[in-house]
Amino acid sequence: MTPEWLSQLLGTHVGGVSWEPIGTGQVGDSVRFHLHERGEGAPATLAGKFPAEDQTSRGTAAMMGLYAKEVSFYREAAAKLAVRTPATHFAKADPGGTEFVIIFEDLGAARGGNQIEGCSLNDARAAIKQAAALHASSWHNAGILGSSWLTPPEGLRAQLGTMYPQAQKVFAERYAGQLEPKFMAVCGELAEIRELWTRTEEPPQCLVHGDFRLDNMLFDIKGGAEPIAILDWQTVTAGKAMTDIGYFLGCGIGDEMRRVHEEGLLHDYLTEMDRRGVTLTRENIWHDYRIGALHGVSTAVFSAAFVERTERGDANFLSMARGACALALEHDSIGALRELI
Repeated sequence: MTPEWLSQLLGTHVGGVSWEPIGTGQVGDSVRFHLHERGEGAPATLAGKFPAEDQTSRGTAAMMGLYAKEVSFYREAAAKLAVRTPATHFAKADPGGTEFVIIFEDLGAARGGNQIEGCSLNDARAAIKQAAALHASSWHNAGILGSSWLTPPEGLRAQLGTMYPQAQKVFAERYAGQLEPKFMAVCGELAEIRELWTRTEEPPQCLVHGDFRLDNMLFDIKGGAEPIAILDWQTVTAGKAMTDIGYFLGCGIGDEMRRVHEEGLLHDYLTEMDRRGVTLTRENIWHDYRIGALHGVSTAVFSAAFVERTERGDANFLSMARGACALALEHDSIGALRELI
């Protein structure tokens, strides 16, 4: 990332650039650029996102088309949606989907969400409203949902179904003695019926973030000028809205907060969707919500096996699994999935 390239990108002089790593992502590496000797109109800082240095994480991302998908989201969809995302100066991926560059506005100063530490009720409510903003602004929108870049690589669903038992074996061996047996049993049971949750959902309702949790959120952005922004769109897909909500209330905020505030947060979601022109009832969403919790289970298990292993990653995946499995047990999510047979 040279001063000359940034000068051309921004249309104004940049005399020098330095950078520092930011974020905790394991599938992509993010940095903050400090621009020096700036011409008129050049920002003091920019954010950038690049492939993960770790080869395991990079290989998983390429297999699943994650890098190309995130680039396409920012190029093709972000400006059409009501959800708050970073403005993008540049986004490009190579044809094979193994290399990419995205240059964003820097949303700092901001408070990064922390999956392990949890969040306040106000943060959870802000996130739920952003989920509604995403879902409502893409609800049954054929122009967005029919985009070719949303189509997963051919054979990917079947491949994931085949790989999941392998991931479950790694997960069970790695976290034996750390994850409660009743929760580990949910992970194992999901592996046994993987053909149900890997099948295609038809028709999709809206865009789904796919990894809607605290680590992918910034709060009090721009020094508190705005409440929240949603990051990391590598897993965006067309699907059921409750995939995001079941995921967030399960593996996103932790079981303690979810048990106390579950009904209130679901009410917040329905109210915001209605305000944005999509009227749903609790009865409309309940079955999909129960199944949505299982997305958190599968994501924790799969990610633990196929991305770079770190100390924070282990704590993160255990946190996700505990919350998601607790919700799944309380609402019999496995039973809800079997009802689709």
